[in-house]
Amino acid sequence: MAIDRRIPADHGLTVRMFITGLLMVLLYALVIGILFAVGLNLGVILVIAAVFLFCQYWFSDKIALFGMHGRIVTPEQEPELHGIIDRLCALADMPKPRVAIADVDMPNAFATGRNPKNAVVCATRGIMRRLDEPELEAVLAHELSHVAHRDVAIMTIASFLGMVAGLITRFTIYAGLFGGFGGGGNNRDSGGQAAMIELAVIVVSALIYAISFLLTMALSRYRELAADRSGAILIGRPSLLASALVKVTGEMSRIPTRDLRSAEHFNAFYFTPALSQGTSLSSLFSTHPPLQKRLDQLAKLEAEMNQPG
Repeated sequence: MAIDRRIPADHGLTVRMFITGLLMVLLYALVIGILFAVGLNLGVILVIAAVFLFCQYWFSDKIALFGMHGRIVTPEQEPELHGIIDRLCALADMPKPRVAIADVDMPNAFATGRNPKNAVVCATRGIMRRLDEPELEAVLAHELSHVAHRDVAIMTIASFLGMVAGLITRFTIYAGLFGGFGGGGNNRDSGGQAAMIELAVIVVSALIYAISFLLTMALSRYRELAADRSGAILIGRPSLLASALVKVTGEMSRIPTRDLRSAEHFNAFYFTPALSQGTSLSSLFSTHPPLQKRLDQLAKLEAEMNQPG
């Protein structure tokens, strides 16, 4: 089976990204409506939303690197890592992203950035120490596939909406606790109406958060499978990516639970989720497909690529 090593467009991922983006626009409109119903000025709402979204979109790479303790490194500082990225970018015929290192022991990697020309691929010290060079190359091919598919930007925007909805819920609860919506205790009708508005805002905000989370989770699971497939095709050895997946997942159980919990907020961007073994509820709502599903796809791809002719 002849394989084109360049990273092709994934039409299934493109359709899902479009649908997710469309639904996110509708949810953004609903969030603005909630803030307007609470009593905030519409102009102020739009300005605040635009500023936050602009910062999240344009500075997503810096935010992610800061949150994951990453730093940009030069070819002189990390020649092996840069050499791998150089080879993969030449194979994929794509611009070279900035290269970063996260000085943490957790074995993982991630890609971030709003487009291929403004992307960062980061590997942790833990994954570089635990994988041999071909396995590390397979992992980085997976991350470069995310860059080529442009799915990082939509994930950033989707996760931002969930964060906003969560903040609205907390703000409304705190405002209610401290009498922010009461307007005085002498008017029972006014107080009852304010309480109903407050309850409605909490319920709708929580619903928006849940929908945003589910949309993000569904897209994230598919995009991981798409990156697995594209990354495996790029290196021509799906078995190497499967080996890296098994090794990294196994080593994750050796990482202290405290460190895994501190990294869970960034799971949607990681090569493998930062989950300790036995966390069944976390696994149920994981941003990644089950390990066996990823391995099965890679095994099937390996068989297809090894077919004669």
